Amino acid sequence: MLVLLAGIFVVHIATVIMLFVSTISNVWMVGTYNKVSSGLWLLCNQTCSELPVRSADVASLKTVQAFMILSIIFSVIALVVFIAQLFTLEKGKRFYITGTIMLVCWLCILIAVSIYTARFTGQIPPSVTSHHGYCFILAWICFCFSFIIGILYLVLRKK
Repeated sequence: MLVLLAGIFVVHIATVIMLFVSTISNVWMVGTYNKVSSGLWLLCNQTCSELPVRSADVASLKTVQAFMILSIIFSVIALVVFIAQLFTLEKGKRFYITGTIMLVCWLCILIAVSIYTARFTGQIPPSVTSHHGYCFILAWICFCFSFIIGILYLVLRKK
């Protein structure tokens, strides 16, 4: 049981780190030939500039940014609550609060990445062939990890 707790803790820390990297870095979409990349904040070619967004999509971009930041916050809160529950929770009880917070984090990631997928995958100029960057992939990996961790926290009992 101790090994399982340690494993979940390590995956949780890895998820927090990957969420930070995917939110901060500007490599959600990458141009194939001329090294253009765009993220949630900037469009980078040789230098980085403000992300050009149509006025109709500004609210969607702000929503994606807000939900990614919320997912980081909820993931960190879940980590702190897990550590607190580890020392204060009675033997045989479940980590319900930590699991619930982690599933809220999962929901925030789902909303952010779904909106980005629907609205912003074509942000790089259409003349440039583009593909998804590592930050986009990290966000989907964090989506999977946060769901698995949230369910494991709900099922896990303190021994």
